[in-house]
Amino acid sequence: MELRVENLSCQRGGLTVIEGVSFALAPGEAVVLRGPNGIGKTTLLRTIAGLQPPVAGQVDAPEDAMAYAGHADGLKGPLTVTQNLAFWAQVYGVADIAPALDLYALGPLADRQAQDLSAGQKRRLGLARMMVTGRPIWILDEPTVSLDAANVALFGEMISGHLATGGMALMATHIELGIEARVLDLAPYKAAAPAEEAEIDEAFL
Repeated sequence: MELRVENLSCQRGGLTVIEGVSFALAPGEAVVLRGPNGIGKTTLLRTIAGLQPPVAGQVDAPEDAMAYAGHADGLKGPLTVTQNLAFWAQVYGVADIAPALDLYALGPLADRQAQDLSAGQKRRLGLARMMVTGRPIWILDEPTVSLDAANVALFGEMISGHLATGGMALMATHIELGIEARVLDLAPYKAAAPAEEAEIDEAFL
């Protein structure tokens, strides 16, 4: 099982922003995307996750192998922490939510509604959700937003544990997580600026 991206080009707002991206991700491996803001990291991740179609190229992965976590935490506000994790566990067919509660020290918050959590607590719960997907390929867009240093370290532990069991991770982050990962710089894949669509009619000069 692996994730293979071949000559992938992606659009944002009708314009191609990234083109010709190719890489492979094998069990136990992590790849971190790097590049300046606006280069297309989120667009590339969403395309690989199947949330938008590519302009060109292809993404090969086993069916139902990927789980995506973007900027939104994917929580239902009126549900408690336990109910949120149980909901996602049921969606993905996973029985045990205890490891997810334990890793992020969510036990003391188990009966609190998600809408009453702080931004950092919501992020912790949103990331813990990845552990109940049961899917081997995690795609994460800026996963450490709103996390303090201690919880960034816990996230690093979560990723390390996932990789140790043969999982894979593709992430966009500028934070050092203390894990072994390949860095993919997207700068060489930035699409050229579009040419002018029409020339000025000289009759109006």
